Amino acid sequence: MNREEIMMRTSHPFDDDKLHEECGVFGIFGHPESAAMTALGLHALQHRGQEAAGIVSYDGADFYAHKAMGLVDSTFSKHKVISKLKGHAAIGHNRYSTTGEASLRNVQPIYADLALGGFAVAHNGNLTNAAAIREDLVNKGSLFQSSSDTEVIVHLMAVSTKTDAIEKLKSAVNEIIGAYSLVAVTDDMLIGLRDPFGIRPLVLGKMGGAYILASETCALDIIGADFVRDIEPGEMVVIDKKGLRSLQPFKSTHKRFCIFEYVYFARPDSFMEGHSVYEMRKNIGAVLAKESPVKNADVIVPVPDSGTPSAIGYSQASGVPFELGIIRNHYVGRTFIEPTQQIRNLGVKLKHNANKAYLKDKVVVLVDDSIVRGTTSKKIVEMVKAAGAKEVHMRISSPPTAHSCFYGIDTPSQEELVAHAHNNDEIAKMIGVDSLAYISVDGLYQAVGEKGRNNDKPQYCDACFTGDYAVELVDKIAGCSSSKKKVSLGAKMLVSIDD
Repeated sequence: MNREEIMMRTSHPFDDDKLHEECGVFGIFGHPESAAMTALGLHALQHRGQEAAGIVSYDGADFYAHKAMGLVDSTFSKHKVISKLKGHAAIGHNRYSTTGEASLRNVQPIYADLALGGFAVAHNGNLTNAAAIREDLVNKGSLFQSSSDTEVIVHLMAVSTKTDAIEKLKSAVNEIIGAYSLVAVTDDMLIGLRDPFGIRPLVLGKMGGAYILASETCALDIIGADFVRDIEPGEMVVIDKKGLRSLQPFKSTHKRFCIFEYVYFARPDSFMEGHSVYEMRKNIGAVLAKESPVKNADVIVPVPDSGTPSAIGYSQASGVPFELGIIRNHYVGRTFIEPTQQIRNLGVKLKHNANKAYLKDKVVVLVDDSIVRGTTSKKIVEMVKAAGAKEVHMRISSPPTAHSCFYGIDTPSQEELVAHAHNNDEIAKMIGVDSLAYISVDGLYQAVGEKGRNNDKPQYCDACFTGDYAVELVDKIAGCSSSKKKVSLGAKMLVSIDD
């Protein structure tokens, strides 16, 4: 099955005009139903990756694994699957590939039998020097089983001369460059780690005596766990039966959390870096209303669902009524596997439908989170105008996306980004709106609590807007870029229950 076929099974066929989520990770230690808790956590993080899901659990003696292409509910809904994932510790992963093709061999967590015993790791983000490291390791005799950049970490640990898992991992991560949060389970311990810049998110929770690591707080909510804190940039936490230790394997550096988490990627009910994501999105809409008001506007309409919080903020700040002028059909897409060309021509109507009573003869302000290629925006504007809107103005709650992301977000090539080669007036003409405006970079920073962007020392990673890449792009600069079985793995065992 190729990438296109897999995406047809796991996402809506007209979603290619959005930036796609990165990945979601979850880990738990000290719970008798660790696999079930992990499956629930992955359900809450489904928005971060819909291509594949996997869980590895550990019972103090053996590791157990199950991985499959598709959504969490189709992979882990059966009791017989969860019941075979034994143990008090587990890690899980939702995948949307940014490196490596979409295939079962790239589904995480990745497991390896190292000299110290079993080791499993799941990773959210992207390593920007993985190709260079991989080439060096292969030349020295390493045998890779996947094309995922995550596997580089395992091989670096394998060749490390350190004698315990923590020191081997510290040695490995000091050789990699990139944006990442990872969870790992080994030698009866759970490990969590964020990259030195803290670009990708990772939070710590607790439920009774069990500790939890997750990409977002919404994964804690679903299992009834309490949020403890964010894992700090560059921090490694080690959790075992003695409790939690915090280590600092890196030299301290300037924090650059991904600001697009606030705009689009995170679930609105999550908290990140001390902020409510929902509140941040409403703030963005309010600033956007002040920067780019629409004279004589009758109604503020979100492009559902991601544009809704910012549209509420825009409405509240402008005093213009908010209405659901576009209704989203939530039941199309994930079972819509092979649409015919005739049905494809219906385009956006399969997913969105105009609520004509609130659009006819109105000056409409459409609020969306971003414009990537512009194809979906054009169809939505056509639909709103066909419903009788007098004028249609588009307001975008992020600055123009003019640069590709190399830090774990699947963006089109720079040439495919409409804002890379066209100015606002040209894009407005292309998508057919009466006016188009984006929030400014400084406005976005103000909305999330800053006075503006510190150009000498930016507070966030905003490379997709500014082209200011926080982490060195080593590979880009260099031009690199079954059946049920039980397999003996030395002192430990990996029981694969993949169907």
